[in-house]
Amino acid sequence: MIKNTKTLEKFEKKYIKKNNLTFKEKLKIYESLWDEALLMKVLPSKDPLEGIDIDIKIAWILNSLHKK
Repeated sequence: MIKNTKTLEKFEKKYIKKNNLTFKEKLKIYESLWDEALLMKVLPSKDPLEGIDIDIKIAWILNSLHKK
Protein backbone atom coordinates (compact mmCIF):
# COMPACT_ATOMS: atom_id res chain seq x y z
CA MET A 1 0.00 0.00 0.00
CA ILE A 2 1.24 3.46 -0.85
CA LYS A 3 1.74 5.53 2.26
CA ASN A 4 3.15 8.73 0.79
CA THR A 5 1.07 9.67 -2.22
CA LYS A 6 2.79 13.02 -2.71
CA THR A 7 6.12 11.29 -3.21
CA LEU A 8 4.53 8.91 -5.73
CA GLU A 9 2.92 11.79 -7.64
CA LYS A 10 6.26 13.63 -7.73
CA PHE A 11 7.96 10.49 -9.04
CA GLU A 12 5.27 9.94 -11.69
CA LYS A 13 5.52 13.52 -12.99
CA LYS A 14 9.31 13.33 -13.11
CA TYR A 15 9.18 9.94 -14.85
CA ILE A 16 6.69 11.14 -17.45
CA LYS A 17 8.80 14.20 -18.25
CA LYS A 18 11.97 12.13 -18.50
CA ASN A 19 10.44 9.29 -20.55
CA ASN A 20 8.30 11.03 -23.11
CA LEU A 21 6.80 8.08 -25.01
CA THR A 22 5.23 8.20 -28.44
CA PHE A 23 1.69 7.02 -29.03
CA LYS A 24 3.00 3.80 -30.63
CA GLU A 25 5.18 3.07 -27.59
CA LYS A 26 2.28 3.69 -25.21
CA LEU A 27 0.03 1.46 -27.33
CA LYS A 28 2.65 -1.31 -27.30
CA ILE A 29 2.79 -1.16 -23.47
CA TYR A 30 -1.01 -1.23 -23.27
CA GLU A 31 -1.24 -4.21 -25.60
CA SER A 32 1.42 -6.06 -23.63
CA LEU A 33 -0.46 -5.46 -20.37
CA TRP A 34 -3.71 -6.60 -22.03
CA ASP A 35 -2.05 -9.79 -23.31
CA GLU A 36 -0.62 -10.51 -19.87
CA ALA A 37 -4.04 -10.05 -18.29
CA LEU A 38 -5.52 -12.47 -20.81
CA LEU A 39 -2.82 -15.04 -20.04
CA MET A 40 -3.54 -14.67 -16.32
CA LYS A 41 -7.26 -15.09 -17.11
CA VAL A 42 -8.07 -11.83 -15.34
CA LEU A 43 -9.64 -10.32 -18.46
CA PRO A 44 -12.22 -10.39 -19.84
CA SER A 45 -14.38 -10.53 -16.77
CA LYS A 46 -16.80 -13.45 -16.61
CA ASP A 47 -19.45 -11.14 -15.20
CA PRO A 48 -18.95 -7.52 -16.30
CA LEU A 49 -21.50 -6.30 -13.75
CA GLU A 50 -19.75 -7.99 -10.83
CA GLY A 51 -19.21 -5.45 -8.07
CA ILE A 52 -21.25 -2.72 -9.75
CA ASP A 53 -23.42 -2.35 -6.64
CA ILE A 54 -20.35 -1.33 -4.64
CA ASP A 55 -19.28 1.12 -7.38
CA ILE A 56 -22.75 2.68 -7.36
CA LYS A 57 -22.69 3.08 -3.57
CA ILE A 58 -19.26 4.70 -3.65
CA ALA A 59 -20.32 7.04 -6.48
CA TRP A 60 -23.47 7.99 -4.58
CA ILE A 61 -21.47 8.79 -1.44
CA LEU A 62 -18.86 10.79 -3.32
CA ASN A 63 -21.47 12.73 -5.26
CA SER A 64 -23.42 13.54 -2.09
CA LEU A 65 -20.40 15.18 -0.43
CA HIS A 66 -20.35 18.95 -0.50
CA LYS A 67 -17.21 20.39 -1.99
CA LYS A 68 -15.77 23.10 0.18
